[in-house]
Amino acid sequence: MSAFSEAALEKKLSELSNSQQSVQTLSLWLIHHRKHSRVIVAVWERELHRAKPNRKLTFLYLANDVIQNSKRKGPEFTNDFAPVIVDAFKHVSSETDENCKKHLDRVLSIWEERAVYENDVLEQLKQALFGDKRAKKRTYEQVKIEEDDDYSARSSPSEPPQTTDVIRALQELENAASGDAAVHQRIASLPVEVQDVALLDKITDKESGDHLSKMVDDACMLLADYNGRLAAEIDDRKQLTRMLSEFLRCQNEVLTEKEHKLERVPLQ
Repeated sequence: MSAFSEAALEKKLSELSNSQQSVQTLSLWLIHHRKHSRVIVAVWERELHRAKPNRKLTFLYLANDVIQNSKRKGPEFTNDFAPVIVDAFKHVSSETDENCKKHLDRVLSIWEERAVYENDVLEQLKQALFGDKRAKKRTYEQVKIEEDDDYSARSSPSEPPQTTDVIRALQELENAASGDAAVHQRIASLPVEVQDVALLDKITDKESGDHLSKMVDDACMLLADYNGRLAAEIDDRKQLTRMLSEFLRCQNEVLTEKEHKLERVPLQ
């Protein structure tokens, strides 16, 4: 895990993309360096305002991932994001389009459902996003269904995929996370200390406790990173499935058209 510095964080934020893996990887790095949470939030807010409009939503996705996944480690990020998150919502909402507001609304709905923040903060976020227009609260399941539908609409090809597109997509999956034997071996080789809670009774001093804590953190980082790669692979496979379905549909249409033309050819 690379050392923390403001320069390192600025570089990572400049390289952040809207892919799930990119967001999760940087989120893990930030959570690992949570003792610098105040500096991290300050740099995040500054770079959010500097970012181009089409990248601002990704910054809030990153904040969402950090806030939710750091809670079991401690309240640092939840507390340090609280003073700036309302202005961040307001800034992103004013700098982007209505579609972006829909995504912000989904994040807000999830925070309401999971009680990420107190009601007063959630009310301020609603005000920042909707003004006087109050959105009806939705359950997490409703938000998830809408996200899946929206993803399908975004991912559906506007033009029939070409054979080369299908081949390329298949080739890219040859190096997918599920086939990464090296990572499989690393996970299988994790020390028993990070798997058996009964061994906690053997901790006798601070040094052994710190050693175990580091092993657990390293194991969590490995598993979380692999989980992010698997999630990205699932998205890729869903996209490939849609691509293959569309490809087969188009080929069947071409075949039907050719058959009709052959039927109209007069016999000699």
